[in-house]
Amino acid sequence: VIEDNHAILDVITLILESEAFNVSGLNQGSNFLNHVLEFQPDVIIMDIMLPDIDGRVLLKELKENNLTKHIPVLMISARYNATNYMLDNVEADDFMAKPFNIDELMDKIYALLKKALI
Repeated sequence: VIEDNHAILDVITLILESEAFNVSGLNQGSNFLNHVLEFQPDVIIMDIMLPDIDGRVLLKELKENNLTKHIPVLMISARYNATNYMLDNVEADDFMAKPFNIDELMDKIYALLKKALI
């Protein structure tokens, strides 16, 4: 989970851990790719508006790297929506606008994980 708002990061982490997920959280984009390569997540939840970099730039780096392009990404944002968030035509695997509810978050995560297995 990469989210600069500590309250949102904590809530998402708590919810995922309560569902038996192993969670790693970042509140900025520095060392993101190295962290992903080390942690090897099954899914990434990423905010667009981060303090040090645009999350869409990180998404592009992730999807252009052969070691990480298979990892499904759920982009989240309070400013953008599903039709206008893309940068350089790089699309996330799913998008969710803030504020969101927990059931919607979990539904999207499980759908991404299921899709990744197919």
